[in-house]
Amino acid sequence: MSARVARGGGATRVRARSSSRAVNTRRRQQQPQMLESLGFPPGAGRRLARWLLWLGTIAVAVALVLAFRVPQMAGVAAAELIGRAGFTMRRVEINGAHRVPRLSVYNIAFDQPATAMPLVDLAGTRERLLAFGWIKDARVSRRFPDTLVVDIVERVPAAIWQHDGQLSLVDAEGVILERVNVDSMPDLPVVVGPRANRHLGALDALIAGEARLKPQITGATWIGDRRWDLHFRTGETLSLPEGDEAAARALRRFAAMDQQTQLLGRGFVRFDMRIPGKLIVRVSREPGSTVPSIADPDPGAVPQDLSSTI
Repeated sequence: MSARVARGGGATRVRARSSSRAVNTRRRQQQPQMLESLGFPPGAGRRLARWLLWLGTIAVAVALVLAFRVPQMAGVAAAELIGRAGFTMRRVEINGAHRVPRLSVYNIAFDQPATAMPLVDLAGTRERLLAFGWIKDARVSRRFPDTLVVDIVERVPAAIWQHDGQLSLVDAEGVILERVNVDSMPDLPVVVGPRANRHLGALDALIAGEARLKPQITGATWIGDRRWDLHFRTGETLSLPEGDEAAARALRRFAAMDQQTQLLGRGFVRFDMRIPGKLIVRVSREPGSTVPSIADPDPGAVPQDLSSTI
């Protein structure tokens, strides 16, 4: 009786194990069957799992390589090998430098992290060159086996800017090129006032259309950061209104009046055209000075009382 029970119990345990194996087999087959139900071929799940494993391994390997900068180190090693083969920077060729100190350009060009030609920092060299006021643009290139070529485009002086008791040479964009000694000033227009150098382009456009007056203008003062006073070789000052269009109209009118009835060089001190349609003239107040007499070529254009002051 007890032996049967034991055999029966054993049979029961055997069936339980067989049942669990069947359940595990069904679970393992569940994923492939799910993928197959979506239209994938048999075995697609196992192949997908293998591909994912391989991709993950490759991604980890690439991350480790980049983290340790293996490509950069390999590139540097190759460049140094090329340098040892004779491709080392030994010469610097400078083109277009007339105002820029050539010694300063040489110092910048030879200041490199390595002298092997492939390792020469072209972009960094160019950026350091552009820090010079005189250099408007620069191009840096290699000429194998051993030469660095520096092509420079220099700025062109356009005016002398007087501000805070200092004289500075500036280009048409208002960039300061260098300080100027009052004893050695070049023959350029003098612009006066805060930020006057930043408005040189507008000033040049203003007077460019008046070819006859332009040679007689020696300088200008930027007033209140809004308008110009023009200064002439004969000593007069012309006050223009605010705004580019209004100033251009006033200057054209003044040029026409001066051409018809010579206003410049007649002893006047200032012409004021800030009020639309009017010309107010200031004369010298020095003892013995007289009011110049001129004929009015355009009735209503010039006030009859030329001694009006501003």
